[in-house]
Amino acid sequence: MVAAVLGQVHARTVFERRVSAITDTLAPLLPAGARLLDVGTGDGRIAAMIAGRAPGASVEGIDVMLRPSTHIPVTLFDGKTIPHPDNSFDAVSFVDVLHHTDDPGALIAEAARVARRAVLIKDHLSETLLDHATLRFMDWVGNAPHGVVLPYNYASRSTWDRWFEAAGLEMDSFTTDVPLYPAPFSAIFGRGLHFVASLTPAA
Repeated sequence: MVAAVLGQVHARTVFERRVSAITDTLAPLLPAGARLLDVGTGDGRIAAMIAGRAPGASVEGIDVMLRPSTHIPVTLFDGKTIPHPDNSFDAVSFVDVLHHTDDPGALIAEAARVARRAVLIKDHLSETLLDHATLRFMDWVGNAPHGVVLPYNYASRSTWDRWFEAAGLEMDSFTTDVPLYPAPFSAIFGRGLHFVASLTPAA
């Protein structure tokens, strides 16, 4: 009951701002004309908006659950292996997906295998126990009402960098300037907990 009420408040006060902020941050990183695969796409709304900002871009998604209605074509997958050949997309994106998986490093490596030009990631940084507790609360409020699996698998910057290196990805850009929350909430739920990264697969 509490989760449902908080979820409704979150939807009214945060969700639309989050969609806009993530789109504004990720869209400039997608090359014009790119074929984009969005992993864990949900209803595909954010992926569609990102692709819509890049001239000539196209997008499709994969997810472990298929929703009744989606903004882009979505294919079911097992959450571990991306069901596409090597180098079959220009770019692969993850928007707040990897911390919901048991092995983020393995899925990042899959993205590096499939992407020719870019891997785009929006996710979280957790450096302290307070960071972890704050992210758990945010995840619970935003996702528990929808039955999303919540392993709370957050990582530090050094762990993310290790996953990127193991996947053969080179960092193009990394920012924690993702304005998801208005003041004063940004001081609690922002404060460097969110990042967007653009990476290039090794040649």
